[in-house]
Amino acid sequence: MSAKIAVIGRPNVGKSTLFNRLVGRKLALVDDQPGVTRDRREGAARLGDLAFTIVDTAGLEAGADETLAGRMRAQTESALADCDAILFLIDARAGVTAGDRHFAQGVRRSGKPVILVANKAEGMAGRDGAYEAFTLGLGEPIAISAEHGEGLGELYEALAAALPDSAHVDAATDEEAPLPELGEEEDGSEADPQKPLRIAVVGRPNAGKSTLLNRILGEERLLTGPEPGLTRDSIGLDAVWRDRRIKLYDTAGLRRRARVVEKLEKLAAADALRAVRFAEVVVLLLDATVPFEKQDLTIADLVEREGRALVIGLNKWDLVDDKSGKAKELRAEADRLLPQLKGTRVIPVSGLTGAHIDKLLEAVVATHEVWNKRIATGRLNRWLAPVVEATPPPAVAGRRVKIRYVTQPKARPPFFILFGNQVDQIPESYKRYLVNGLRETFGLFGVPIRLSTRSGGDNPYAPKKRPG
Repeated sequence: MSAKIAVIGRPNVGKSTLFNRLVGRKLALVDDQPGVTRDRREGAARLGDLAFTIVDTAGLEAGADETLAGRMRAQTESALADCDAILFLIDARAGVTAGDRHFAQGVRRSGKPVILVANKAEGMAGRDGAYEAFTLGLGEPIAISAEHGEGLGELYEALAAALPDSAHVDAATDEEAPLPELGEEEDGSEADPQKPLRIAVVGRPNAGKSTLLNRILGEERLLTGPEPGLTRDSIGLDAVWRDRRIKLYDTAGLRRRARVVEKLEKLAAADALRAVRFAEVVVLLLDATVPFEKQDLTIADLVEREGRALVIGLNKWDLVDDKSGKAKELRAEADRLLPQLKGTRVIPVSGLTGAHIDKLLEAVVATHEVWNKRIATGRLNRWLAPVVEATPPPAVAGRRVKIRYVTQPKARPPFFILFGNQVDQIPESYKRYLVNGLRETFGLFGVPIRLSTRSGGDNPYAPKKRPG
């Protein structure tokens, strides 16, 4: 396990900017507004030949334990307790503040190695603030500019002294490449059993996404509370369920686009959409007391367009009366409102009590298998022949459309190609008829189905004519 370093400091001192610099990509949201980061986020970092895990944290603020500031501080304190070393950041342009002095005392009491970093140290004002940091009693400050990449050589030397020898990695003999993070593209269409199953949990604000994920993880890893819109970053969390590796992505609540006016909420929404595109299975979490609002259907339609597998979770099930009747009613409602994803698994669940968590994850795994499903061309054409014979496609300009055969070139999601004469003229209504037939016959429930057409080509499964 790599050494873990927590980035600690007041709001808006540049912690997330330094985090992004060290992981080599923009994973954490960054904005001039203070308090952007609320949950702690981990990333695989490299600096020279040093490899370590870096932890971005919420800004340290004074406040009662039950307040939002207090709960954010508790998340930061958890990161501090779990780390091997601390990067304590101050804003060199602002100089040392009373808040810096107060929280420096807590960092000093932690007993962990502390590296004092004076960020935003470019220019004369920044250099003066860096010198002032000596008064914190945390050793010699390292003047850097995380935004411009200045001072990283001095930071490397301090980290090399604080980290164990095992943190030094020879790039030529690096044994294990890091798993892809949110925002990276993956190529190929086959499932890799060595990689964790990627699951994004999305929904409207206050649907209980973070509470549900905390229950799955078995710890208060994510910030929760009654305030809507607590989650901003899409946080990736590693877990193991029944000996299977999974990576869970908590996301910001998605409101109707017309209601999203603030820049920060737009950034958070864009991050949530990237999580959907990166996931393999998306859990759309609904509030069971007010399910299937228009925004829920919009999100489900987005999942379908992006080609992801879908499972619907009905959260806050502990608040529902007549559970059996309500579950049956909402499953029928899902089929009616989401015909493009007919048969999507709808699982009642309670993040608060933990009810049916295993059933939800069982549905995720089962839907993932469907998303990866491949059907032999012979089976497809044995299905196709009687279907087309019973209901042939409508003629085009008086000419008969002849479908020769169908094949599935790839999965994730299932993708089929129809070959024949004038098949590009087949109306969308007939394509839907074929897609529904594929879904029902081969059990392709809860996943998008792509159907393309290609004119020409002989049917390799037609009976061969004997020579002579």
